[in-house]
Amino acid sequence: MRPLGTGRTEVVNRLVVTVVLRSLATAWVASCVLLPAAAVAQDRTEPLPAELVGVGITEQLDHQIPLDASFLDEEGRQVRLGDYFGRGQPVILNLMYMTCPMLCGLVANGLSDAMKQLSWTAGDEFAVLSVSFDPSERPTLAKLKKLNYVEDLGRPSAAGGWHFLTGDEQQIRHLTDAVGFGFRWNEERQEFAHAAVIIVLTPDGRVSRYLYGVQYDPRTVRLSLVEAGDGEIGTAQDRFLLYCFRYDAAHGRYGPAAQRLLKAGGLLTLLVIAILIFNFWRRDRKRAKKGA
Repeated sequence: MRPLGTGRTEVVNRLVVTVVLRSLATAWVASCVLLPAAAVAQDRTEPLPAELVGVGITEQLDHQIPLDASFLDEEGRQVRLGDYFGRGQPVILNLMYMTCPMLCGLVANGLSDAMKQLSWTAGDEFAVLSVSFDPSERPTLAKLKKLNYVEDLGRPSAAGGWHFLTGDEQQIRHLTDAVGFGFRWNEERQEFAHAAVIIVLTPDGRVSRYLYGVQYDPRTVRLSLVEAGDGEIGTAQDRFLLYCFRYDAAHGRYGPAAQRLLKAGGLLTLLVIAILIFNFWRRDRKRAKKGA
C-alpha cells in the first residue's frame, strides 16, 4: 500500500519535470534563432561612409599642444598658442569654423550658456580659445564672432579672455592632430564634418579633459577647470569635491568616487570622535578642578 500523498507528489514531480523540459526547449530554440540572427546582423554592419572617415575624437590625455603654432587673432595680429599659456590659468579649447551652418554654433552657445552660470569670468580664472579649423576664414569674421559672443555672454571683461583665432592649414593641423580632433570637408554638402566637443587644457598646454555634446553642465565645467588648474584656481570646497568626485566619461560628468567618499567619511568620523573625546576630557578636567 502506497504511503498517503505519494500520488500527489508524483504529479507535482511530473509537472516540475515538464516545466524544466519546456524551458530548456525554449532556450534551445531561442539560441538556434537569435544567435544566427545576431551573427547576420553583425555581418550586416555597414562600413563607415567615406565622408566620415577620419572624423571624430581620439583622446590624447596629457598630450602637449604645439605652443609654437602660429595664428592670427581677431585683430589680425600674429600670435603663438604659447602666448595664451603659462599664466597659471587653464584654457578651454573650442575648435570650430565660423561659417558652420549649425553644429559649431550649438557648441559655442552651449559653452557660453555654461560660462554664464559660472561665478568665474574668462580672462580672470581661465581663458577660452575658439580656433577655426577652416584655413579660408580670416580675422575680420573672427572679430565679428567675438563681438557677438561676448555681448551674448553679458560680461564685457570677458573680451580679454575669450580669443578667436584663424590660421593656415599646416598650423591648424598641428593643433588638431595634437588633441586628436578629426574633421573632413564634405564637397557635396559644402561643409565640414566634425565632432561636438570642447577640450580643457592645463596652464602649460596639456590636454586635461574632453567634454562632449552641445550642452555643458556648469559644475562639470568648473570641476574640469579646477582639475586642469591643479589647485591654482577654485575654492577649498571645489578641491574637496574634486577629491570625492571622479569624471565619468560614460555620462560626461563628475560622479561620486566610492573609495574616496569612504576614505573621506572615515576621516570625518575620526575627526568627530576626536572632538568628542577632547570635549569629554576637558569637561572631566574642569570637574576635577572644582572638586579639588
